[in-house]
Amino acid sequence: MKYQQRPRIVLVPYPAQGHVTPMIQLAAAMCSHGFRSVIVTPSFIHDRIAGKAKRLDEVVFVPIADGLEKDEHRDFVAIDFAMENNMPIHLEGVLRSFEGDGGVACVIIDLLASWAIAVAGRCGIPVAGFWPAMLATYNLISAIPEMISAGVLSENGTPMHDNSNKNSQVQFLPGQPMLSTQDLPWLVGNPAARVSRFSFWLKTTQRSRSLQWLLVNSFQEEDGPQPHPSSLPSPHHHGPRVLRVGPLSTHTKTNPSFWEEDSSCLDWLSKQEEGSVVYVSFGSWVGPIGDGKVAELALGLEASEMPFIWVLGPTWRCGLPDGYLDRVAGRGKVVAWAPQREVLDHQAVGCFLTHCGWNSTLEAIECRKPLLCYPVAGDQFVNCAYIVDVWKIGARVGGPDRKAVEEGVARVMMGGEMRRRVMELNERISMEDGCGGSRAVTGLTAFLDELQMMKHDSKKEEEEKNSYGLMAAVECHKQLFCFNGCS
Repeated sequence: MKYQQRPRIVLVPYPAQGHVTPMIQLAAAMCSHGFRSVIVTPSFIHDRIAGKAKRLDEVVFVPIADGLEKDEHRDFVAIDFAMENNMPIHLEGVLRSFEGDGGVACVIIDLLASWAIAVAGRCGIPVAGFWPAMLATYNLISAIPEMISAGVLSENGTPMHDNSNKNSQVQFLPGQPMLSTQDLPWLVGNPAARVSRFSFWLKTTQRSRSLQWLLVNSFQEEDGPQPHPSSLPSPHHHGPRVLRVGPLSTHTKTNPSFWEEDSSCLDWLSKQEEGSVVYVSFGSWVGPIGDGKVAELALGLEASEMPFIWVLGPTWRCGLPDGYLDRVAGRGKVVAWAPQREVLDHQAVGCFLTHCGWNSTLEAIECRKPLLCYPVAGDQFVNCAYIVDVWKIGARVGGPDRKAVEEGVARVMMGGEMRRRVMELNERISMEDGCGGSRAVTGLTAFLDELQMMKHDSKKEEEEKNSYGLMAAVECHKQLFCFNGCS
C-alpha cells in the first residue's frame, strides 16, 4: 500500500508530558499497522518535541494555538480554559484541511481532552477515546455518578465513609484494593481546587459515554482480586467498549521529552556494581512534594549508603540540605532530567523510588525493577495500591521522613521476593496470545479491524446510495423521454 493511500488517524493528547508520551507510542503502533498518524498538540508542546521526533518518520506532528500568552503559566485551570474555549476551532481547521487528501478515518482523543469529541463529531469523523493510565483508575472515575447515587460520594466528590478519620481504608469498587479516603484522583490541592477537578471529571465522564471504543494503556494482568458480592457500584454500566492495548512503550523506544536529557547518567551507571543503584524520579510533577520533603528524601538517601541517581530540577534543589551535593559526590548523581527508560534498563539499577506515575510504573515492570513508592497526587495512590498490595512488586515509603526512606530503600533493595514477582509480571505481560501476537497487539488489531470494517461498510453504503440515485435518474429520464415522445 502506498504511503499516501494509507488511512489517516488523528490523535489528540492532553497537553502534558505524561499524556503526550503514551499518545506518541500509540501513534507509532498505528503506523506499524498500516495507518498514517497525526498528533495535534498546542504550539508550546510542539516546539519542544517536533525536532526530537524526527526519528519517528511516519508520525506527523501538527501544532495548534491554545490562545494563551507565550510566557503564561499553564496550570490545570489555564489549560482547561484553553481546551474548552480556544483550541476547538483550530482542531476543526486541521481536521477539515484533510478532507481533500483522503480525509480522517478516526480521531483518537485522550479522555482528559474530551473537548475534542464534539469537534470530531461536527466533522462527521468516528471517535475513539484513549486512557493513558490504569483501567482501574478509569473504572473508579467512570463510576462517579453511581457512587454518588449509592451514597459513597457527596455531590462534590467528598468520600462519605468515616470522614472523622481521613486515613480510613475503603474499597470504593468491587475487586479493587482498599484506598484511603484521601487517595481519590480528584482530591488534589485545596478545597476549591478539589471541587474544580471533580467537576472536570464529571464533565469528562459524561462526554466519554458517547464513545464507541476506549483504548486503555494497560494489560490483562492489571486485574486484582475477583469482585465479591457488594453494595458498591460496578463499573461499565454505560460507556464505550474497552480494549486494552498496553503497554504501548513496546512499539517505540523513541519518546520525545519536553526537557533535555542528561545522558551522562548512563556513563556513570556503567561504573557501578550490578543491582546497586537506587534511581529516584518523581517525573515532571515534583512541585507538590515541597522543600521539606525534598530535604527528608535527600537525608534518607544519604543514610542508606547506596549509590543513587536523582532526577531533581534546579528549581527544587534549594530544598537540599547545606553541603549535600558535596557530601554525596561520587556516590550520588543529581541531574535535571534523565533518559529514564535507558536508566531503568541498566543492569546497575536495583530499585526505583518513584511517585508511581503510570508511565513510570509500566517502564519499571518492563525493565524488571522493583519499586519504592512515594505517591503524591492524582492516580498515583491507585497505582501504588496495585504495586504494593496486588502485584507485591514494591513497598511504600512509611512516612515523609529520612528514616522511612532509609528503611524503604533497604527493604526493596534486599527484597528478593519483590524482584521475583516483578520478573514474573513482566513475563505474563509479554506472553503471546493463541495467534502468535502479544495481547496488547490483539486489542489494537481488534480496534483497527473494526475501524476498517466500518469504513468499508460506509463506503459500500455510499456506493449503493449513489447507484440507487443513478438508477432513479435513468428511470426518470426514460419516463420523461416517453412522455415527450408520446405528446
